[in-house]
Amino acid sequence: MKKKQKKLYKKEHKKETIPHLLGRYIAMLIGATMAAASIELVLVPNAIIDGGIIGVSLILDYLTNLPFGLLLVIINLPFLFFGYKHIGRNFFLSSIFSIVALAIVEIPMHRLEPFVDDPLLATVFGGLLLGAGVGIVIRNGGALDGTEILGILLSRKLPFSVGEFVMFANIFIFSWAGFVLGWQQAMYSILTYYIASKTIDAVIQGLNDTKSVIIVSDEFEELGSAINDRLGRTVTKLHGKGGYNENEKDVIYLVVTRLEITKLKQVVHDIDPKAFLTIMSTQEVHGGTFKAPIH
Repeated sequence: MKKKQKKLYKKEHKKETIPHLLGRYIAMLIGATMAAASIELVLVPNAIIDGGIIGVSLILDYLTNLPFGLLLVIINLPFLFFGYKHIGRNFFLSSIFSIVALAIVEIPMHRLEPFVDDPLLATVFGGLLLGAGVGIVIRNGGALDGTEILGILLSRKLPFSVGEFVMFANIFIFSWAGFVLGWQQAMYSILTYYIASKTIDAVIQGLNDTKSVIIVSDEFEELGSAINDRLGRTVTKLHGKGGYNENEKDVIYLVVTRLEITKLKQVVHDIDPKAFLTIMSTQEVHGGTFKAPIH
């Protein structure tokens, strides 16, 4: 039985094709270049940092005059090696490539003139550019910062979640930045980190804001047909049972875009004003026949 399962796994677990692999690494190179440009041409000239290991590397660069790229590689390596068995070989290699690419690309940027010399503009556009670059790297299977990897490892032994660990680490980093760079620059840095993190989320999740919807109604047949006719969306019928009266009923589940929510509410209201409607944010949608409509 075990041999059959292994053979089946090998058949299903296909290797990544060379064109797809090259596409991922080119995308990670672009992301690393964008991050390097943000750091070297926007943030550093204005004494602004980001959170995580990138922020630690920037502070140490300021204190020691050692190359930022070299510091980033040295500080990240232990986390990547230590977490190798937990994050997988592909993620490990992709992360190494991205970090080294950032370190190399950053070197010639020393000779270029800064993009902006206004701290507020640097905070906003530096955060956007850095977040976009880091997001592209993460979306293609790599990482530029080992803070979350360390958080994953420590959360297994300590009573803290990964998010809590990252938050505590960044509180320390930005407090340190306050003593080294000044408290005004530390506050700019916190704002940069916030903008970058939101941009990372947008890049990873994509620009198509999708919603998953659950509808509980006695008119499920008519509702399913109306949604298909008026929105062009197919629905999935789930079998449910009431928790109070234990009456059995079908529940409608579907995924729509943000722009279709108002129209969907109108369709439901026209057919069954008493229907119970739940709308939830969905980070990503894969597979099936779901496509964003052209508006």
